[in-house]
Amino acid sequence: MRPRTRFRRGAYLVPSLFTTANLLCGYIAVVRGIRGDFEWAAIALFIAALLDRLDGWVARLTGTTSDFGVQLDSLADVISFGMAPALLVYVWALSGLPRAWSLAPFLYLAAGAARLARFNLQASTQDKRYFVGLPIPAAACAVAACVFYDPQRVEDPIVASLVAALVLTLAVLMVSKARYRSFKDIDLRSRLPWVVVIVMALVYLVVAGYPREIALLLSFLYLISGLVPRLRTSGRQDQRPAPAGGPDGSR
Repeated sequence: MRPRTRFRRGAYLVPSLFTTANLLCGYIAVVRGIRGDFEWAAIALFIAALLDRLDGWVARLTGTTSDFGVQLDSLADVISFGMAPALLVYVWALSGLPRAWSLAPFLYLAAGAARLARFNLQASTQDKRYFVGLPIPAAACAVAACVFYDPQRVEDPIVASLVAALVLTLAVLMVSKARYRSFKDIDLRSRLPWVVVIVMALVYLVVAGYPREIALLLSFLYLISGLVPRLRTSGRQDQRPAPAGGPDGSR
């Protein structure tokens, strides 16, 4: 076998290694959540989301995308961003509520699985710049950001009810038709202006100084970003003049 062919085949393993590391972080989040170590469970979810982003970038940069990698990524995402956040949020906030509230994490998990299935079916026909529906890693990061902001077990039933409402909202957004930026159109091989580099450095300093607040802020800003265009569209439709000839448009 020629060395170049061996290298090419070995390159296909690199994105899968990132995906496997993502799956490992999901497993760690589950274990830490069961033990009650909620802060580290949330951190594991953040790392899993970073690895999930990196495996896609690495696959595109190296030209090593494959059907196997797509399926492995989806299966890992069900664990890391579906099961792990669902279990974490239940143990962290919802276990003290009536049993009916335990359906909220399950609906989150079911919606996440449906979101991934829809993505796999429509990936070849969708605009690469946008996701249709909230991406499941972003939903998991919203849960992780809440846990990371206050990692103590939630005892107040009112706060727990608000957490359940958030989980249900995330489930609805994942199966909705709201469009979210994918940032896949960013060219990592192009040179960045020095102003962008300085801004990125300042952002890094702010995040390092206030990690809990910034994680929560960024997570919810991304959630809202997909709703704003739809609200503007519905507002324009409401402002359209009624057809001439009567309220029903008849002449």
